[in-house]
Amino acid sequence: MASVVCVIPTYRPQPEPVLGLIESLRAAGVDVLVSDDASPATSDAALRAIASAGAPVVRHRHNAGIARGLNDGIAFATRAGAEWLLTVDQDSALPPHLVPDLLRTGASTPQVGVVGVETIVDASGDLAYPTRLVDGLLVTEEVFQSGALWSVSGLERIGGFDERLGIDAVDAAACLRLRQAGLIVALAPGTRLAHRYGEARSVRVLGRTVVATGHSPHRRETMVRNRLALAPAEFRQSPVQAARTLRRVAVNLALAATVEEDRTAKVMGGLRGLLPRR
Repeated sequence: MASVVCVIPTYRPQPEPVLGLIESLRAAGVDVLVSDDASPATSDAALRAIASAGAPVVRHRHNAGIARGLNDGIAFATRAGAEWLLTVDQDSALPPHLVPDLLRTGASTPQVGVVGVETIVDASGDLAYPTRLVDGLLVTEEVFQSGALWSVSGLERIGGFDERLGIDAVDAAACLRLRQAGLIVALAPGTRLAHRYGEARSVRVLGRTVVATGHSPHRRETMVRNRLALAPAEFRQSPVQAARTLRRVAVNLALAATVEEDRTAKVMGGLRGLLPRR
């Protein structure tokens, strides 16, 4: 098995899910780093329990978003001499055999920059990526970072995760830069990952099922701003993916304005995202 380590970025973590992740990963021979994004003192007991389980914990003093935690993982992987970095959210649950399944796809060609799971299983239903076959590989444009296996050399080649983005579209930006570098964003066939995506729920609109994410007004602002910031480079690399992404942003805002709670604040948050960062 190729050398793999894992990073779990945390913020106000509940100990049981993280301890379960650590136990399952260590049973698979994967060392784990926990990078905490300046959780308040109320999380001290949880983080002590996590450290007692044998996972090193990096505690940051100022909140900066998930990208910094993921970059801590790159440094951890480099120190360990690992070829691959698995990134997992604190509230995800990994199915058995996921790491070998991801590795099998990652090892299939040197051009693979990241391998994601084929299907995200959310409370709102199954979320699947648009795909195509390239030389027998199931390929897409971007993957959700939880449950993704990243080539450490590929991440180093693109300069890691963009900490200016904070939390939203961090994985999308990394996938874009990997594609620009000529690397492949692949999916491991048949893999599934259970994950809670915001306060998501499915709704029917004009005969179609779409996902209302329930994100806060502040998250709406950063989601719109970060996606718009990526749009020019995305259009140059893949106009179809860029159009698909902007359509998703527009639908997300429309749902916030029509079917979610706190509608006015969420719409105003999205509109603030159209303005330059102050």
